[in-house]
Amino acid sequence: MHPIRQFIQKAVKIFNDLGFEVVEGPDIETEWYNFDSLRMFSNHPARDLQDTFWLKDGRVLRTQTSAMQVRAMEKRKPPVRIIVPGRVYRHEATDASHEANFYQLEGFAIDKDITLADLIGTLKYFMKSIYGENIKIRVRPGYFPFTEPSVEVDIAWPDSNEWEEVLGAGMIHPEVLKNMKINPDKWQGFAFGLGIDRLMMLYYGIKDIRLSYLGDLRFLKQF
Repeated sequence: MHPIRQFIQKAVKIFNDLGFEVVEGPDIETEWYNFDSLRMFSNHPARDLQDTFWLKDGRVLRTQTSAMQVRAMEKRKPPVRIIVPGRVYRHEATDASHEANFYQLEGFAIDKDITLADLIGTLKYFMKSIYGENIKIRVRPGYFPFTEPSVEVDIAWPDSNEWEEVLGAGMIHPEVLKNMKINPDKWQGFAFGLGIDRLMMLYYGIKDIRLSYLGDLRFLKQF
């Protein structure tokens, strides 16, 4: 089994144990779900960070599994806990740490009394479950248009002070909740996005993301 698939299964098992439902979505998305519903409008600078593959009909290869937030809630009512593992696409130059397609795992939870402390506790539980109790975790302020407040999370091995950024997260923005047809005065939630490839590389000690996509059996047989 491919190491990315192995790692996704590990991650899904951890979140399943916390009561998260697994949802999948289309690789080809509308501009509404991928950008506008998440407050990334056509003139928003956040779009510049996601150079995008557009189709001739105006749809887009999704740049983030966050595109499933509003779509998933069209058939659900809170409280919910959802994770969305899947492939995403960005028009990037490839190197040891960047690929034009890679895997993310979006997660979000909506309830009446959810706080930022619940988000941080969930992420710490996940990281310690994957990398062990002694992994060092650092939470920093961040910015994402679809969360407020927003944070970024770094990890470091117990014997190292070299921090690695691994995910972004935050409390779901009230306008995004409204796009879900949810009253933000009654409900609130958190959301996070894990870079599966980066976490997998840290887990297995892989130095070059491109090795995962070469189809080379000499690489795959090591796992």
